[in-house]
Amino acid sequence: MTTTLAGGRAARRQTMRRIRPRRSPATVLLLAVFAGAVGVLWLWWMNTPSIADQNGKILNAGRITGLLAGYLMALVVLQMARVPALERRVGSDRVARWHAMSGRYTLCLVFAHVFLIMWGYALQAGKSLGDIVQQTIDSINQLPDMGKAAIGTGLFVLIGLTSIGPVRRRLPYDAWYHVHLLTYGAVFLTFWHQITTGNDFAVEPTAKTFWYALYGSVTALVIWYRILTPIRLNMRHHMRVEAVIEEAPGIVSVLIGGRKLHRMGAQAGQFFRWRFLAPGMRFSSHPYSLSAAPRPDMLRITVKAIGDHSARLRELTPGTRVWAEGPYGAMTAQRRSRGKVLLVAGGVGITPMRALFETLPGAAGDITLLYRANTTQDLALWDELAAIADDRGARLMYAVNSPDGERPDISAERLRQKLPDIDKHDVFMCGPAGFAQSVYEALRGAGVPARRIHHESFEM
Repeated sequence: MTTTLAGGRAARRQTMRRIRPRRSPATVLLLAVFAGAVGVLWLWWMNTPSIADQNGKILNAGRITGLLAGYLMALVVLQMARVPALERRVGSDRVARWHAMSGRYTLCLVFAHVFLIMWGYALQAGKSLGDIVQQTIDSINQLPDMGKAAIGTGLFVLIGLTSIGPVRRRLPYDAWYHVHLLTYGAVFLTFWHQITTGNDFAVEPTAKTFWYALYGSVTALVIWYRILTPIRLNMRHHMRVEAVIEEAPGIVSVLIGGRKLHRMGAQAGQFFRWRFLAPGMRFSSHPYSLSAAPRPDMLRITVKAIGDHSARLRELTPGTRVWAEGPYGAMTAQRRSRGKVLLVAGGVGITPMRALFETLPGAAGDITLLYRANTTQDLALWDELAAIADDRGARLMYAVNSPDGERPDISAERLRQKLPDIDKHDVFMCGPAGFAQSVYEALRGAGVPARRIHHESFEM
């Protein structure tokens, strides 16, 4: 452990002058989303002169759920577009959670829409609820674009099934990822049904124009940020593997060289989605954080072998072409609002913390890093961390299991004991979900406000 608490007030004042915390636009964006949903309901209301009977109530409930499902579909795709304003300002993990939540709501609304509309059509034809299956088949065969909508709905069901917790955990990441790309096809197939079959758009040209503009804008963002921007980035920087270095048992660092990498705008704490153009890895794209401050000619990632893709990184050879997308992530120095900072890393979560430990401005004693691992042998990059701590006058601590396997105490009381003024710190944290949750609760118990605990997870 390296601890140096000396430092001058002038240095700290200079640090604070450089700190300009950037607020997340998440609240504004969520308000805009709800405003859009209200607009959809207003569209339904303006096109619904009266609801006279039970059949009308059922059909109109189907219309409402269909309109809201169509609106959420556009948002689901928007959240997959990797728009920098979302990925870097809101945070990739929060956007991923929004995407998952929107997807669940969309699927529920689609089911409700299909059931209610088919039930209403069955009653309209003088049939009973038991005839809803036959009514659905008849509608698919008779109504325009209903066949496409049925296929799109089936794709949504498949995507939803692969997102269920137990199924998701059993699926390889690449399989789950490629299944989720079918979302684009599902939205495309169901869109035409919305336009051609929905009465709201047939009688309201303005609404139809808005719907085209909504989906057209989202499509343009996907093409720009998912396709054209990565092509431009990789053609400009020509990245290749320079070396692979073993840091600890099962953990390797990959050094990636290229041209004018500083123009990528990457910051400590961010990550890229990496694709290594080696046999067996060309069709796999995985998110890995930078484990060192970006250099004009070199980037570095440090990865633990926990799956097929990460385990194969040690087999990469110098000269292997690299395809990257990014940088992404909001866990950067811009989130900082206080002079003192605590960095907390669990396992391979040390990678973004190591980069921040090196680059966050601060006087001696302002920066503290707590590194949690199972054993001292698992403390990857420890020599680098110790050198940084000695050079900067920062504090470096580790927490490992005892010889008999007992976990270390990372409680609110223990944190206050080690850092009596912890409630005056910003906290940056990265690690497995269970670890992050327990540390978050300990930090809150120690008096750290939630707005000053910054965490991103890439397990979504």
